[in-house]
Amino acid sequence: VQLQASGGGLVQAGGSLRLSCAASGSIFNFNTVGWFRLAPGKEREMVATITSGGRTNYRDSVTGRFTTSRDAAKNTVYLQMSSLKPEDTAVYYCNAVSVSGGRHTDYWGQGTLVTVSS
Repeated sequence: VQLQASGGGLVQAGGSLRLSCAASGSIFNFNTVGWFRLAPGKEREMVATITSGGRTNYRDSVTGRFTTSRDAAKNTVYLQMSSLKPEDTAVYYCNAVSVSGGRHTDYWGQGTLVTVSS
């Protein structure tokens, strides 16, 4: 399983970016696909997740600003980020979780850097 994240970049505060996470197979093979981020000096934190059933979950600080969605035909999950703030600056990682036969497996893509300037 390979996850390819893309879409990061430099944006001014208040701007928008869309991250993409392309999976090597069907995204419905996973129970959950999500986005995490890691900022300097901070611990990794969950940003948004979407289940195979389409249920979404967001951390409080991005609720109303970020939206995760998926395109099954492209095996891709997106993170649309709007009203970006400098505190959103981080390396964003795509994560997929597979639970089968009681076994929990995490897959990670490479990170994509998002920098929000003030």
